[in-house]
Amino acid sequence: MFTSIAMQLGPWLDHIVTGGIVLATVVMASVGAIETGNVGIETRWGTVAMQELQPGLYAAPFASVSEYSTKEIAVLIDNLTPKAADNLFIKHMDVTVYYRVLPGRVAGLVVKYAGQSEALSEPSHVMAPAYRLVQTLARNAIYQEVAMINSLQVHQQREQISAHVEARLQRELDANDPRTFQITRVVVRTVVTDPAIEQAIQDAVNQQKRLEAMEIRTKIAQKEAEIRLTEAVGIAKANEAINHSLTPEYLQHEANESLRLFARSGGTSTIVLPASMSASPLINIPPVGRPVVPPKE
Repeated sequence: MFTSIAMQLGPWLDHIVTGGIVLATVVMASVGAIETGNVGIETRWGTVAMQELQPGLYAAPFASVSEYSTKEIAVLIDNLTPKAADNLFIKHMDVTVYYRVLPGRVAGLVVKYAGQSEALSEPSHVMAPAYRLVQTLARNAIYQEVAMINSLQVHQQREQISAHVEARLQRELDANDPRTFQITRVVVRTVVTDPAIEQAIQDAVNQQKRLEAMEIRTKIAQKEAEIRLTEAVGIAKANEAINHSLTPEYLQHEANESLRLFARSGGTSTIVLPASMSASPLINIPPVGRPVVPPKE
């Protein structure tokens, strides 16, 4: 009897077992886990659910769930050849832009920018929301900022370029999607200019060094001139003080002393008087007992 019933129910039992296996497979496929720092986006019957799945376990029967990162994401923008303000091209430029999408905004970006997300290299099952959008806008911002700087200055203004690209990109993203994106930083990794520009940069550096050396020599010469001027002023003031002290009375006194000493010296027969000196001439008188010889006529 039981054998007869089993034979009659056999096809139904097969269907039941098959259905149970399918149901178990669906249930297992609808269960998963979202990593910390990510959110899940659920798609059911072709419609994206705007309610994001938070980190942890989830169950989404008859739906597919994609995991999107809300952590900082690096966007590599390589092999750029922007034109500088002096119409010279930068031969090679590599930049990395870091951004993140605020939680609660990912689902809207997935719907608005369909096809603009991209899988992260590690782990590959996690998606970077609106990655290509950020990459395109960042590329344009870099070209616009470099176009405002001369090619000889690009090397020296990497930090300025990074800051300006970050600010410009943030403004453009906020204009279309406010309170959604956050540009955390921009790094100019590589700048390779044309060899002719490199030589011009080196020449400019050499010229600057020579200019600095000339400025130093000029300052030394100016200081030496100031020292000589100070010394000359000191000497002039000393001479002026001496001239003020040489009164006619003092000069007459000194002349009298000189004549007195000259007259006392032995064997003196001639006295030279200054032309400006008012004094009676002194006549040499021979010693007593020596006859006076009259001059020959």
